[in-house]
Amino acid sequence: MHLEFVPVEEFYFAITLCVRTLTDIENTELVVQMQEKLAVTYGQSSTVAAAQQNTFNYVFRVNDVDCVPADDLIVSIADWNGALRLSSDYGWILDENRKPKRTEKFPQRDEFLQQLKTHLQENFQVALNELTLL
Repeated sequence: MHLEFVPVEEFYFAITLCVRTLTDIENTELVVQMQEKLAVTYGQSSTVAAAQQNTFNYVFRVNDVDCVPADDLIVSIADWNGALRLSSDYGWILDENRKPKRTEKFPQRDEFLQQLKTHLQENFQVALNELTLL
């Protein structure tokens, strides 16, 4: 898995209506840790949040993960009400009416979440073991 950061200038073109929450990790210390590490590594977040419940959202294109039938795969790392929120469009695609629909990959979202967690733990030296699956 390789994450390619989407800067704020490209955010509008990268995000899709299919991005759905994978998990919220209820750990305020982890939120602060991840925000600091992401800011040091990537600078300004992909979106500028204007609400107290959400102060950052880093968006990434994911490479080296099979997401067929979708052409691209997006991951979002954000804070939401003091929790670290991991979201993705894995297992979703827009239909011909631009409405999200599940793909055959949808049942594998938990496996994808585990891959993402492992990647983040290894690359940012953080512990993501207090998961609350949605």
